Amino acid sequence: MASCVHIIGGGVAGLAAAVEVAGSGRRVIVHEAGRACGGRARSYEDKQLGCRIDNGNHLLLSANKTVFRYLAMTGGTDTLTGPGIPIFPFVDLAEDARWTLDLSRGRMPWWVFQPHRRVPDMRVVELRSLQKLMQAGKNEHVSDCLLPGALSRRLLEPFAISALNTSCETGSAALLGAVVKESLSLGGKACVPWFPREGLSETLVDPALAHLAILQAEVRTQSRISALDVSRGRVTALHGPDGVIPLTEDDTVILAVPAPVAETLLTPHVPGFQTPNAFESILNLHFRLDAAPQALGSFARARFMGLVGSIAEWVFLRGDILSVTVSAANRFAEQDPDDLARAIWHDVRRACDPVLKEPLPATPPHQRVVWEKRATFAATPEQNRLRPGAATQLVNLALAGDWTATGLPATLEGAMRSGVTAVHTLGLRRP
Repeated sequence: MASCVHIIGGGVAGLAAAVEVAGSGRRVIVHEAGRACGGRARSYEDKQLGCRIDNGNHLLLSANKTVFRYLAMTGGTDTLTGPGIPIFPFVDLAEDARWTLDLSRGRMPWWVFQPHRRVPDMRVVELRSLQKLMQAGKNEHVSDCLLPGALSRRLLEPFAISALNTSCETGSAALLGAVVKESLSLGGKACVPWFPREGLSETLVDPALAHLAILQAEVRTQSRISALDVSRGRVTALHGPDGVIPLTEDDTVILAVPAPVAETLLTPHVPGFQTPNAFESILNLHFRLDAAPQALGSFARARFMGLVGSIAEWVFLRGDILSVTVSAANRFAEQDPDDLARAIWHDVRRACDPVLKEPLPATPPHQRVVWEKRATFAATPEQNRLRPGAATQLVNLALAGDWTATGLPATLEGAMRSGVTAVHTLGLRRP
């Protein structure tokens, strides 16, 4: 009988692990506790809006090699959309300025010498901030590395908050530097933005599930693993909703669950096991309109816009829905969600009306607030030190998840990279 790989968790880390090992001759079973796979990157029918929405907004960059490899393997590449070139429309609401960051296609940053392609009022010397980030030590904060000026305020600070989901004052400069090394430092070819044409599930989940079905991998939803049995340094059984699942000596386990769940499952068996224990939230607002807005200029081409001097960092145009993301949202935890939504809609109107054929209504007809309280681990130097690697003291169990030691903050790229790493750590590569 072929050995079995049990993947506990059907988020993007678990799905990436399943896609990596499926077709290797081993039996693959994914155990997902919820009703649907995808974790924090999925779509669902929202009764309040009367349509299908994503539980968050994710902007991919062409530098995300693990994600694009996963999409190529599952057939999800054609579900993406984007401008096809490295452009990023921005508006500064505090100073009433608009521009489109238009990066050079090659590694040489010619864009910084052309005023119409760069951040307004920036000085070339401010690029030193990028070098400082890439050279940052493990205890440095982002704010320690940013030179004062327009480049930091209008690009690097919003970029940092979005990438880390943590403030610049507490966020890890080393983690942001790792993102810079894999994106901005490589030039425009690495920074072409992409996002799902329809939804996160249609891009990241549904093609993977279809691919896994073809390869005869089994995906069990509503299959919560509540405990592990361990003997002589290996997992011998899983406790599922239908009873105990015994493991043979050749079976392996990939634990691709959130950090608190992993700690609950492993602490009884792995002395001293630690995971990140401080978290940041993300606030997403979806405004559904009576008709799809008609965008103009670079907003029409990109279908998203960066917001500076606003509560939110990004606004996405998805048909008749405007979706807004607020990262590092713990700072707004005490505020009334309706008051926040009104303030954000005011900012959205100011940002979008000048680049739409028709202005937005004073009040959105329908809106939905989605607040992910524990969206990511807080990407601070202290929390980064608590991230475990893929290997564990249990010889047949490896860890996956964006909270593990991927070298990146909690991103889709990091999550998928962790799934692939877990497979390779257990020696489960395809023949």
